[in-house]
Amino acid sequence: MKILIVGAGEVGTHLSKLLSKEDQDIILMDQNDEKLNFPSSFEIMTVQGNPTSIQDLKSAGVKDADMFIAVTPEESTNITACLLSHNLGAKKTIARIDNDEYLQERNTEFFAQLGVDSLICPETLAAKEIISALKQPWTRQWWDIANGKLILLGTKVRDNAAIVNKYLYELGNEERIYHIVAIKRNRETIIPRGTDQILSGDIVYFTTTKEHIDRVKSFAGKENIHVRKITIMGGSRIALRVCERMPNVDIKLLEINKEKSYRLAEKVDNNVMVINGDGRNTDLLIQENIKNCDAFIALTDNSETNILACVAAKNFGVPKTIAQVENLDYIQMAEKLDIGSIINKKLIASSHIYRFLLQADVSTVKCLAFANADVAELVARANSKITKKPVKDLRLPKDITLGGRIQGTKVEIITGDTQIEAGDHVLVFCLNTAMRKIEDYFN
Repeated sequence: MKILIVGAGEVGTHLSKLLSKEDQDIILMDQNDEKLNFPSSFEIMTVQGNPTSIQDLKSAGVKDADMFIAVTPEESTNITACLLSHNLGAKKTIARIDNDEYLQERNTEFFAQLGVDSLICPETLAAKEIISALKQPWTRQWWDIANGKLILLGTKVRDNAAIVNKYLYELGNEERIYHIVAIKRNRETIIPRGTDQILSGDIVYFTTTKEHIDRVKSFAGKENIHVRKITIMGGSRIALRVCERMPNVDIKLLEINKEKSYRLAEKVDNNVMVINGDGRNTDLLIQENIKNCDAFIALTDNSETNILACVAAKNFGVPKTIAQVENLDYIQMAEKLDIGSIINKKLIASSHIYRFLLQADVSTVKCLAFANADVAELVARANSKITKKPVKDLRLPKDITLGGRIQGTKVEIITGDTQIEAGDHVLVFCLNTAMRKIEDYFN
């Protein structure tokens, strides 16, 4: 597949590196030549050029592109580039946008008619992830599939958990209320077998159904927290989107820039108090009663600042912390410091785009920052390999496991005896390099 990516910023660069590992034909274009320097280990063709120049697009080979992805910082540039590329022959176009109003159904249809097949707003996707994390604050990661019929969650287990020091074969349950699909231990992610043991400090990933959430929570030794008071550090677009989507929660929004804090105060609803101050200032946090806060969210442009602010909030007793960490090298550090949930826009955006590149029928793909893994919801096609035998006889690769399936209105946790049928929606958990392997089973 030939893929032309415009914009060598964080999202474009990360996506290019990700796809180059899969033997895709990747061309990365940017107007700034300095952004196009890559180590020789990445097979990426780079082109200096203007994405709104017809001649530059032609020179980059846009007429033969199977996919054109515009992820520059400028929304208007991305939309214009997609319109031009569509007319020049690109088969599918994707544009990064800032205005989430464009994501309304009537607007997406309008853009599709013009030649922009898909719109992606990283800030909106990040805000949705944060809100999801706040709904179940005892988890590190939470993912609803098919409107919550099936759920994937990751949570860190401590000494008090009933499943600690247990082998998986000891946890077999006839009710099939959950399936442990992965264990993250230090830097290693394990696709577990019956002989694997759960240890204190592991992040354990479960698939389960809505009616069994409380029992899984109990097994993991967790108690739920009702999030009623939130402190957000950094008045970013993500912060504004979180505030807009949580009208029934008391929010304090800390912004260090005085002029920006005034502008924010004019945009937010009555449940949000904008405070001009530095969220790293412990005296300010104490003054704003941080100890009675249910959640602290750090959304500045600086990853180190966000991590350290969350550590400080933890020390004040805040039960749930969320940090925006855009530097991928710092994610492991954030985990060691016991930061609750990590938000990374480039991973979120790349996951959203990646699903368009898979040949199987994929509803969604989610990149799990902590686990170095991907999760996908795939649909089994008629006569595909996945439908030929029970799961235990499929000889799936060791870095892949199936968590659950949705068959019409029926939801089922998958076991070795499960027989996948055509049309089933299946939750697949796999390590980063394994997503392509599973395609052959579902096509």
